[in-house]
Amino acid sequence: MNTLEAIYSRRSIRAFNGVQLTEEECKVILKAAYASPIGRAMYDTLSLTVITDRALIDRWEKQMQEEAGNPDLHPFYGAPTVILVSSVIGEGLMTNVNYSNAAIVVQNMAIAATEIGVGACHIWGAVRGLHGDDAVSKELKIPAGMVPCCAIALGHFDGEYAVREVQEDRIQTYFIR
Repeated sequence: MNTLEAIYSRRSIRAFNGVQLTEEECKVILKAAYASPIGRAMYDTLSLTVITDRALIDRWEKQMQEEAGNPDLHPFYGAPTVILVSSVIGEGLMTNVNYSNAAIVVQNMAIAATEIGVGACHIWGAVRGLHGDDAVSKELKIPAGMVPCCAIALGHFDGEYAVREVQEDRIQTYFIR
């Protein structure tokens, strides 16, 4: 699969079969994270937490169910691995840069996962619940001064990726010439 095929095939997987990533698959996905273009090369403003502890993922999910008042909420879709991206959040324009950096890291991991046939889903809502929860932040090893920004759920799924037709009018686009 080439880069464009991976991009055109990437989709959110929301039904994992419980099969854990191999060590090699995890290394490929993490290497894609490390290759991400980071604004002003400020790699030290980012942190990754790779979570494969099912009990911890379940506790995080239960916290989200309680916060949302919905016991049927399953924000990780049964994924056996969740990688949390945290960042130092600056002031002014730097706030945008650091959140963008975190999103780019997740997108790189999602494209790499697609390339190797591993299911991936960007996770945003479940991360909001971590803000201000010192006990969970400590358990997730979020470094002091960093804020959880986004995550990616990873695992195997029944099916495969396929190149899809991309609608070229799905995002408003203006040309200024």
